[in-house]
Amino acid sequence: DRAKPAVPFGGLYRIIDFPLSNCLNSNLRKILVLTQYKARSLDRHLNLGWNFLSPQLDEYVEVLPPQQRIDEHWYKGTADAIYQNIYVIEKANPKYIVILAADHIYKMDYNKMLEYHKEKNAACTIAVIDVSLEEASRFGILNTNEDGSIYEFEEKPAHPKSTNASMGIYIFSWKELKKYLTEDEFKEGSSHDFGKDVLPAMLDAGERMFAYPFEGYWKDVGTIDSLWEANMDLLDPKVTLDLKDIYSRNPMMPPHYVSNEASIQNSLVADGCNVYGNLEFSILFAGVTIGKNATINSSIIMPGAVIEDGAEVQFAIIAENTVVGKNAKVGQNPEETENIDDWGITVVGANTVIKENTVIRS
Repeated sequence: DRAKPAVPFGGLYRIIDFPLSNCLNSNLRKILVLTQYKARSLDRHLNLGWNFLSPQLDEYVEVLPPQQRIDEHWYKGTADAIYQNIYVIEKANPKYIVILAADHIYKMDYNKMLEYHKEKNAACTIAVIDVSLEEASRFGILNTNEDGSIYEFEEKPAHPKSTNASMGIYIFSWKELKKYLTEDEFKEGSSHDFGKDVLPAMLDAGERMFAYPFEGYWKDVGTIDSLWEANMDLLDPKVTLDLKDIYSRNPMMPPHYVSNEASIQNSLVADGCNVYGNLEFSILFAGVTIGKNATINSSIIMPGAVIEDGAEVQFAIIAENTVVGKNAKVGQNPEETENIDDWGITVVGANTVIKENTVIRS
């Protein structure tokens, strides 16, 4: 019911807060956000939480929905989204342009990547992360020479030649990118996508294209499973993802309250929560209430949800303002499942009321 970048994450944030914070921490403060599907929640978050940059210093986070300025179409693909806003980009007169996906969880200094781009005198630089050979077939793979130059793209190859997975983070020299975007816009049969169309065209034309190796935590949060996994990673001491300089909108609620009857282990609890039950390896967003003798295990409870007395929630995602009634049971531990192939994360949508003693499994 909302654009993925606007989905709550980590107890306080929205997914888009990560690439936006990376921009600020990299001192990149001319930011355009190209929105399309179900963007109201995203627009509201950006207007309320990211309006602190200074227009007087030519800093901005500007939302650009499709305007049909060039033709009658909405954004037809990732490349077309940039092309339709060429006039806005040109007004800033950039030499380089950084293009980011808004549904990834990671921290990165884009300035280091930009310096690499300049050193290589590249037309395009693509961030890559080393994945296992078993995982490589799930990604776009970049095959490179010893100097990091790219000689081949493989989209989800069955037999990958390398493990350099594209992260969907690009730096372009604007002059070259503008040329290829314009050519692609009028190319018959193009899907107007960077990975499928623009980047291969640049490679075929012999442009200087390089892979920039990234080391650190990175997660593409594009599915329910990956959303749950990325949240749980925040609770894993082996995962080095520090949230201290990730910015977001403060919910402006009182401190959370934990009763002497409650038990909390290895969890994140946001402001405004009231905890009377048992919490283990879970994340509570702002304004959540956990009733007496309720048990929450390996779950994500989004803002304003109420888990009433005696209820049990495990391996689940409970969306905003949902009420789980007394003694209800939501979700199931995979270790207690007879057929693991039938198991999955249980998801309860926003504003749902689950009646007392109801049992909902994955």
